[in-house]
Amino acid sequence: MKYSVEFSRRAARQIDDLEANLRIRVIKRIEALSDNPRPLGVQKLAGSEDDYRIRIGDYRVVYEIRDALLVVLVMKVAHRRQVYGGT
Repeated sequence: MKYSVEFSRRAARQIDDLEANLRIRVIKRIEALSDNPRPLGVQKLAGSEDDYRIRIGDYRVVYEIRDALLVVLVMKVAHRRQVYGGT
């Protein structure tokens, strides 16, 4: 089954702010989540039931998988130093 991919406003802005080459890589990896929301190398975030992250170089994509709705919600895209904090 194919999942739909949705973006929070924050994640959409963060993707728009990336340089062009990185933005293309990030979007390709996010699009691949529609076929397999738990790809090789995915990490489940501690303290959460449905939050995961994937690495793309020094950047991280934090997302939530809603299996009942077949939805992947991308919540944050940021450099590894910034992704887990409040910024």
